[in-house]
Amino acid sequence: MGKAFVYGKSVDGENFTDRVKETKRLKLDFENGINVILVSPRRMGKSSIVKKVQGEMQNSSVQVVYMDIYDCRSEYDFYNRFASVLMKATATKTEQIIENIKRFLIRLTPKIAFSPEPLSEMSISLGITPQNYQPEEILQLPELIAQEQGKQLVVCIDEFQQIGELPDSLSIQKRLRGVWQHQRNVSYCLFGSKKHLMTKLFQSRKMPFYQFGEMMFLEKIPTDDWVTFICSRFEKEGKHISADVARLICETVENHSSYVQQLAWNVLAETDEEATMQDFENGLQALLAQCSGLFEQHIQGLTSYQVNFIKAICDGVHSDFGSKAVLEAYNLGTKSNISRITTSLQNKELIEVSKEGIYLEDPVFKIWLQRMAALA
Repeated sequence: MGKAFVYGKSVDGENFTDRVKETKRLKLDFENGINVILVSPRRMGKSSIVKKVQGEMQNSSVQVVYMDIYDCRSEYDFYNRFASVLMKATATKTEQIIENIKRFLIRLTPKIAFSPEPLSEMSISLGITPQNYQPEEILQLPELIAQEQGKQLVVCIDEFQQIGELPDSLSIQKRLRGVWQHQRNVSYCLFGSKKHLMTKLFQSRKMPFYQFGEMMFLEKIPTDDWVTFICSRFEKEGKHISADVARLICETVENHSSYVQQLAWNVLAETDEEATMQDFENGLQALLAQCSGLFEQHIQGLTSYQVNFIKAICDGVHSDFGSKAVLEAYNLGTKSNISRITTSLQNKELIEVSKEGIYLEDPVFKIWLQRMAALA
């Protein structure tokens, strides 16, 4: 049985909303061996669209390999994840996986474990170290496999910003680019949840991955598309929501994909037959309660200057933070302090800096702060 709304994880099937244009373009890039860098704020559907395209690929000569490197904390953590996913993804049976390892990683004696849970994947521990394999040998694996199998591989790496946070990151980036740019049968789709770090990795002329591939910026799904989706999901559950209330859901969370689904689910849970404004308010209150623990952690980790800076943003200040009027009104210290505050809050993923100004990255965090201020 399908779920009415899905949030907190990648979505697929009928829970995947719109993205027709982006899906078509990404599929075309994959089929033609174009490197792609996906950039967008957190929880806007990057993983979902990649997995959607992976599931819809009908060209048997192109195989999409997906891996998540979120928990990789060292260079060789990455190489082990990279190699083990490739070994499993390019084989259909356990025997073939073992054969792949014997053929392409002959100096290893891997440990393979099987979970008693029927739907769990088998676990492979390759034990790749600097003593048995050089980085370039591991990075060349996709090309060797693609050549042997007569396929075009598309290697999709989620949370790629982790590469930028590894020790001696610049050297690692140079090694990756140095090998990958010469591969003829492999393309890469690189994306992650920290927009400012991803932008730095791929748009700075000083960085090794500058102009590595096509930059695809995942924009917010239009309100009209969301309204159609929300109304249809309510109807499927035997309930009704007006286009106006559905639109209010979208506008309240600024069309943030994950929050639209979460708030819509909360409103659906409150609705008996037809969603009312009270159902909406109850759903919003539930959303704020669900997020309050995280938001309290955000605030507790901030200095008084940083809290004051965020208060200014909530009050509608988005530029000229260094002006005398703003500095005094919000007690931000000296003008030179603004750069340090901005950098720190951006690294904490609390603000987004753009040519239009500085805004809070999380729209629900803003609502929570405003309501807390009203109660004070």
